Amino acid sequence: MKIATIPAALAGVLALALPAHAQATRTWVSGVGDDVNPCSRTAPCKTFAGAISKTAAGGEISVLDAGGYGAITITKSISIVSDGAEGSILAAGTSGIIINAGPNDVVTLHGLFIEGAGTGVIGIRFIGGGELHVRDCLIRGFQAGDSAAGIAIEPATTGARVFVSDTALEKNSAGVRVKAASATAPPASIFLDRVQVVQNPGAAVSVDGANSIVRLNNSTITGNRSGLAALNGGQIISFGNNAITANGANESANGAPTAKAALR
Repeated sequence: MKIATIPAALAGVLALALPAHAQATRTWVSGVGDDVNPCSRTAPCKTFAGAISKTAAGGEISVLDAGGYGAITITKSISIVSDGAEGSILAAGTSGIIINAGPNDVVTLHGLFIEGAGTGVIGIRFIGGGELHVRDCLIRGFQAGDSAAGIAIEPATTGARVFVSDTALEKNSAGVRVKAASATAPPASIFLDRVQVVQNPGAAVSVDGANSIVRLNNSTITGNRSGLAALNGGQIISFGNNAITANGANESANGAPTAKAALR
């Protein structure tokens, strides 16, 4: 009797110690999903916000089919991947994705369509984190005033390391804006590779602050009110294979890189 009772008691203690719903390494969202679901392949969630709460740090949220998956705030390492299906975020009157993660966290965004519909604030806003990778995305329509932007890098407590590739930024108040949240914030380092920054009614690429650097490779910057703007010690380095033309009313509005780097 005594021998049978001890395992039963231990089982009860263990059951209390285990989480009721462990987070998964990989989750899914679908346009016909539901956030009450476990976000599994066969029972997907409806929104990115619903899925991220059920995804372990370092995990991946995958898009199953075309749909609007809502704005999201990211505070941990995560990948959001839309490969083939149109995974979109409509962020009218707000920001699409806010990243405020830890200094060692890595966030990857792949294949997303982030739409501000003319009233959006910021498409992707980076406040803190270790690294941000943006690949094969379209970000447009963020025009809620002069401070709006397609991508805004505003590091507060950690240095920003941001890599943007094969991405288009269209019809935002500004294309890419880099400015630390304070004079004491660490510098930011941004690499734009095969990026199109077009038809933005403000600066295409601006960097403001000592030691913050934007590097441009094989990118197109055209049709914006102004092209490149480096302020207060910020740097824009071109690898010499970029198309920076037809910005503003004349060629002087294109701006110029602060330095050039050789292709190797």
